[in-house]
Amino acid sequence: MPRYLTEPEHTHSSTAKTGILLLNLGTPDAPTKQAVQPYLKQFLSDPRVVEIPKAIWWLILNGIILQTRPKKSAEKYASIWDKREGSPLRFHTEKQAKLLQGWLGQHVQSPFVVDYAMRYGNPSVESALNRMSEQGCDRILTIPLYPQYAASSTASAMDAVYAYLMRKRNQPAVRTIKHFHDDAGYIKALTENIHKYWMQHGRPDILIMSFHGVPRYTLDKGDPYFCECQKTGRLLAESLGLSSSQYRVTFQSRFGRAEWVKPYTAATLEELGHAKTSRVDVVCPGFVADCLETLEEIAMEVKADFIKAGGGEFHYIPALNENSAWINALGEMTLAHLGDWVSPAWDKSTAQQTATSSQQRAIILGAKQ
Repeated sequence: MPRYLTEPEHTHSSTAKTGILLLNLGTPDAPTKQAVQPYLKQFLSDPRVVEIPKAIWWLILNGIILQTRPKKSAEKYASIWDKREGSPLRFHTEKQAKLLQGWLGQHVQSPFVVDYAMRYGNPSVESALNRMSEQGCDRILTIPLYPQYAASSTASAMDAVYAYLMRKRNQPAVRTIKHFHDDAGYIKALTENIHKYWMQHGRPDILIMSFHGVPRYTLDKGDPYFCECQKTGRLLAESLGLSSSQYRVTFQSRFGRAEWVKPYTAATLEELGHAKTSRVDVVCPGFVADCLETLEEIAMEVKADFIKAGGGEFHYIPALNENSAWINALGEMTLAHLGDWVSPAWDKSTAQQTATSSQQRAIILGAKQ
């Protein structure tokens, strides 16, 4: 493999573009054991995700997990796979990118490109950045779609971006949005999404705000994720007008035997089921697009545990997905971080004249085009 990637052919008459790249976790290409296995291997081989000595983890991963888990995971994916559109996480993220492209088109004059990529699986980060390079993007804003920062999610996504840049001879300028757990537009979008659901289905006795879990040691070592989830929960509760007894912040998707941040979502719902709670609603503020963790783990598995324990009604409130308030919030955040990279004063005709003049000067100095 060459040390550096081949650069697109340069044309002095071209106008530079700004790229906006949405980054999400990932998904297998199909709900099959054959597709899930390489996806899980890539995901669970990330040292940001599993902080166990490499040699020991290699034996566990390849000797046990990848021999048993792909089949079970494939069955879970099959239960939420859309027959027409495929993976929910992928098609929701793709739609968000298209909607953001349209939103920015109404607010930005400068040339720009919006694309999306998955940290694991397809479309890969490298493929998306290659497309942006080929389209002449010399400035790129990366937006990990994780409201709450965690080393295992946000930092890992940026690792993939930086790994690509290490192989670029002509690197673009790069900015990133680290987190938006307390962004006013994001909180407003969550609030409107929940209110809309309650207007159609009524209100619960308790609202569960379930976030993806992380090992407890990550908090002890300085990862801000747990604290940012708590702040999101508090701000959302305040926006909804809920008292402390009307909601709970919990954590799902525990893996392995180590202690993870608490309280656990599944245990909390079982507890509420044993208490004969008439109705609980669960929302997952840490996911801006529905995926396996929301549609299968929460809306199916946890629901079954709650009802089996003696609970009454269980409602899962969908993620933000293509919610217009969310697209507006995403657009406003994007504009704020683009800053001087885009300008309302940009004029296409003037830019073309400048590019043509630049080409003419370059040709005089010996350039081919």
